[in-house]
Amino acid sequence: MTLFVDVRHKLGSFEIEARFETHGQLTALFGPSGSGKTSLVNMIGGLLKPTSGRIEANGQVFVDTKKHIFVPKYRRRIGYVFQDARLFPHLTVIQNLRYGRWFTPSAERYADLDQIVELLGIGHLMERRPTALSGGEKQRVAIGRALAASPRLLLMDEPLASLDEARKAEILPYIERLRDELKIPVVYVSHSIAEVARLASDIVVLDKGKVAATGPTADIMLRTELLSLEDQAEGGAVIDMQVVEKDARFDIGVLRSAAGEMRVPGLHAAVGDHVRLRVRARDVMLALEKPNRISGLNVLSGRVVSMERMQGAHVDAIVDCGGEMLVARITRLSAETLSIRPGIQVFAIVKSVSLDGSAAGFVRPRVET
Repeated sequence: MTLFVDVRHKLGSFEIEARFETHGQLTALFGPSGSGKTSLVNMIGGLLKPTSGRIEANGQVFVDTKKHIFVPKYRRRIGYVFQDARLFPHLTVIQNLRYGRWFTPSAERYADLDQIVELLGIGHLMERRPTALSGGEKQRVAIGRALAASPRLLLMDEPLASLDEARKAEILPYIERLRDELKIPVVYVSHSIAEVARLASDIVVLDKGKVAATGPTADIMLRTELLSLEDQAEGGAVIDMQVVEKDARFDIGVLRSAAGEMRVPGLHAAVGDHVRLRVRARDVMLALEKPNRISGLNVLSGRVVSMERMQGAHVDAIVDCGGEMLVARITRLSAETLSIRPGIQVFAIVKSVSLDGSAAGFVRPRVET
């Protein structure tokens, strides 16, 4: 599905001027608080009318101010999941789900309620009321209600922001399944690097109401300069890999991709699964010679393709490891002492303990065309 947005809007002294086009299965609107993410997703959903511009989804024009087109939200067939679940407290879970279907003409319904219930793992909750649900369960039901309306597009505005880390870990796999199995395009709003790195196929980076960058997740994550100063420590690469071995004795999983093999502790995946691994730039060291007899289990051979000067004492080196890109954050002193520059061959070293196997996201294997 193609989503095209080209809008301008003023909210008091804050002005949004955003233009992007994406074809991703799950597109993340990413940026710090106050960057315009929610306002932009509200324009897509029809909750906010832009001052001027055009919004089009899969050939259907939602907004075109030049032609005086503004399709009301109830005719856009868009599902919306908010930060808080907003379930009807007087209805049971099954009644909340059925409510989502009422406003969709029967001829346009494609959603299979049983499939949605199975996908989200909420079959045992059908007769409960929202007050008897945990935060994660409420959000899963809210997602189910949005899907039950047979939407053409699903908007998710910070759906995990109100949950603690345990509940986030509980719900993330369900969003991955939704992304991969239902094939409903999703626009996902978040300021969490960990969430967008794990879930998104494409990222639109927003800064002060404007689009700073847009593109596939693997490409955007390499550009750590796009992150705020407080977030730069979490920036780095994402690599899609396959689990080729599990060592139960040491609780280590062995992953393989074009970059080579990586050993990850506490991996919640089975042999044969395809997972997305996030490798933070601050966790990667560089060496000019292949090290031996070191505790770091992951040593990848590569070539430096570019250097990005960061604020202060650091520089980010982009390293091509068999076609997969890693980012290594080193000091400018180290770069000068070792003469690290574009074109030089290096070895990238990643400590296994820096990799969070429980946070590795499941992905569909890429199909070469």
